[in-house]
Amino acid sequence: MANGLSSIVYYEVIMSTIDTKTVKHVAFLVRLGISEEEAQTFSGQFSSIIDYFNMLNEVDTENVPPASDIANAENVLREDVVKPSMSRAEFLKNAPNSERGYVKVPTVLGEE
Repeated sequence: MANGLSSIVYYEVIMSTIDTKTVKHVAFLVRLGISEEEAQTFSGQFSSIIDYFNMLNEVDTENVPPASDIANAENVLREDVVKPSMSRAEFLKNAPNSERGYVKVPTVLGEE
């Protein structure tokens, strides 16, 4: 299909609806607890969103060039230039906790 829409068509065949089992699985993956009622609500909402995307398959895009930059934005950032910075000792004076030349932070992973 033109303009890379073959992947959209494939996706439509695979995921024309999002069932509650899929919603619960995704919720589990992101460690989000949802009720059966919420799973049913989200299933309907997600399926509606997919239906809107699937409408794009009906649009004739054969003669439409791909759009890579619709805003015609220009890079307004400055060049990266190495400049002198504060010493490690000065930096560590500002840290709440340090150990052996490094900033010490609370453990994020590990025993709870």
